[in-house]
Amino acid sequence: MLFLVLLFIVLPIAEIYVIIKVGEAIGVLPTIALLIVDGFVGAALARSQGRAAWARFNQALAEGRVPAREVFDGAMIILGGAFLLAPGFITDVIGLMLVLPFTRAIFRGITARLARRHIVVATPASVFSSRGRAPGSAPPRDYDVEGSAREVPESEQELPPGDPHD
Repeated sequence: MLFLVLLFIVLPIAEIYVIIKVGEAIGVLPTIALLIVDGFVGAALARSQGRAAWARFNQALAEGRVPAREVFDGAMIILGGAFLLAPGFITDVIGLMLVLPFTRAIFRGITARLARRHIVVATPASVFSSRGRAPGSAPPRDYDVEGSAREVPESEQELPPGDPHD
């Protein structure tokens, strides 16, 4: 809730304040021109970084690796591109930090640390240990079961007399 208030109320007010201050310092037309050029440069940068992230994603798949880092980078580039396209200087700084590879690595580290605080990773040994078995969970199996199925017509659904295990 607080994040949404900051994003939709505080950030636009701060953007307007910064735009007004920049306009007072360099003039109205140069400020507008700077915002327009900034949007085009940001879009081009996001596009080139997005293509590079897509290539790294495909390379990871071709190598048989899970492309977790590449997916995160792609998401940050998309978010950064959205910030760069939004009019304003504060969002442009945030967008640049998300799009540029060396600052994106900082965000990746911060996000990973935050995720580690909130996500519990359980290994099969910890989940299925005799003392720490999850409530309602099945005991561990050390075998796999394979099989096949077929639909049985109603005429064959009656079991014949005799031992079913024969």
